[in-house]
Amino acid sequence: MRWVALTAVAPVAWGTNYFVTHEFLPADRPLYGAALRALPAGLVLLALRRQLPRGAWWWRSAVLGLLNMSVFFVLVYAASQLLPTSVASTVMAVSPLTMMLIAWPLVSERPRIAHLAGAAIGLGGVCLMLLTGVEGASMPGVLASAAAMLVSSFGHILAKRWSAATDVLAATAWQLTAGGLFLLPVAAAVEGPPPAFSTPSLLAFGYVSLVATALAFAVWFAGLQHLPAGTVGLLGLLNPLTGALLGTAFAKEVLTVHQLCGLFLVLAGVVLGQPKRTGRRDNSQAPLHPVSDERPAQAPSIRKPREERRCGQGAGPDMYEDE
Repeated sequence: MRWVALTAVAPVAWGTNYFVTHEFLPADRPLYGAALRALPAGLVLLALRRQLPRGAWWWRSAVLGLLNMSVFFVLVYAASQLLPTSVASTVMAVSPLTMMLIAWPLVSERPRIAHLAGAAIGLGGVCLMLLTGVEGASMPGVLASAAAMLVSSFGHILAKRWSAATDVLAATAWQLTAGGLFLLPVAAAVEGPPPAFSTPSLLAFGYVSLVATALAFAVWFAGLQHLPAGTVGLLGLLNPLTGALLGTAFAKEVLTVHQLCGLFLVLAGVVLGQPKRTGRRDNSQAPLHPVSDERPAQAPSIRKPREERRCGQGAGPDMYEDE
């Protein structure tokens, strides 16, 4: 359960990211917003780890950085500005089921019944959140959030497949740095010079980059290495729960009774899909049976007297061995 609790930090931090982006960051600069989220986080982790990619990890970092950081961050930024915080984060709750379906062929993790049940219950909660008259739910925003969910689900499972024997902090740093480097020239070409930042926006960028990105992705990818993709995906349901609660508490977004029921269903899906702890010891720590039961008892070895062994003429070699 230690890895479950640690991995849960990521979706909670991402849920706060929707609120911070919506309230404090410029609405018309999604490319710069994504670049300034990814690149500082990657450079901080790279300074901590001080390790460069080797071999195939040069192109893998580029692919994962493009999917998990560049494209994903731009779509999330756009969705955060176009949708209320509660709605923008809730669309991402479909990701557990998507991650399970992608993980099956890519990393050979067959979804468990508990994972599927939890994803179904969480998805029901999402439907209650989105289909009960939420104000401000624009179609472009919903499409951006849905596209972000699909891109990140595929990218995260791809990272799980490739990062099994790789240092988590180093791989995360490479992805973030590559994603930020991809975005900077595109942002300069499309959006012109960087925007002027106020003190609140600078503090918001610092939080988004260091906490909701560097810390969140490091623990998320670590969880993907130690936990099944279905379990990690269900923890992602804490993302919309956090976003909805923050939107209600600070952004004055009003939730109906149906939407509150949807939130409870989302939380129930997270709880249902977690691994159950039993009183039995793990198979990797103790054998199923005592060692003495794995082999039949052998009779003590009795050597024949030397004189008796010399009597046999033409006897095979087995007759001169211990019986």
